[in-house]
Amino acid sequence: MRTGQVMRNTKETNIELELNLDGTGKYDISTGVGFFDHMMELFTRHGLFDIKLKVKGDTYIDCHHSVEDAGIALGKAFKDALGDMKGIKRYGSFYLPMDETLTLSAVDISGRSYLYMDPIPDKRVGDMESEMVKEFFWGFVRNAGITLHIKLIHGENTHHIIESIFKGVARALDQAVTIDSRTIGEIPSTKGVI
Repeated sequence: MRTGQVMRNTKETNIELELNLDGTGKYDISTGVGFFDHMMELFTRHGLFDIKLKVKGDTYIDCHHSVEDAGIALGKAFKDALGDMKGIKRYGSFYLPMDETLTLSAVDISGRSYLYMDPIPDKRVGDMESEMVKEFFWGFVRNAGITLHIKLIHGENTHHIIESIFKGVARALDQAVTIDSRTIGEIPSTKGVI
């Protein structure tokens, strides 16, 4: 079983996170940011990961530290759970339609951290600023060693756009972390390392 566990304590946040890459989509999420809780529940369910995430943060200021630090913790847990990365498919991509919205998420578990993400049109959904989606994914990719591209092909409703992104990234990651029965025990790179 590929699992990761992170406890991260700073002056801004206190985070406990447990991840099982080979789960069934079970979640126990509480971040103090309602819209972000909803997105993490979708991420967990659509990636078929099991995630327990508890965040106590300085949300009296805003949600920035809680959301960004959750991304950092999730990235560290992914990296730990992937271990030597032998046998993984490495790449994954997913088009996710949601009503008028369509996004494309593409992942390379490369050991190189990079994020390209199209801008999200509105300023806020619920209690979360839209710009926090990018902050979350930057924290995630930097700490997981993952390259992630997120394209907004079209969309109007900001809630739908963000929901499509979280679901699509989760499904692309599910593909990438899946063990390929043809390459068990092999590193998915001609270099021999990731």
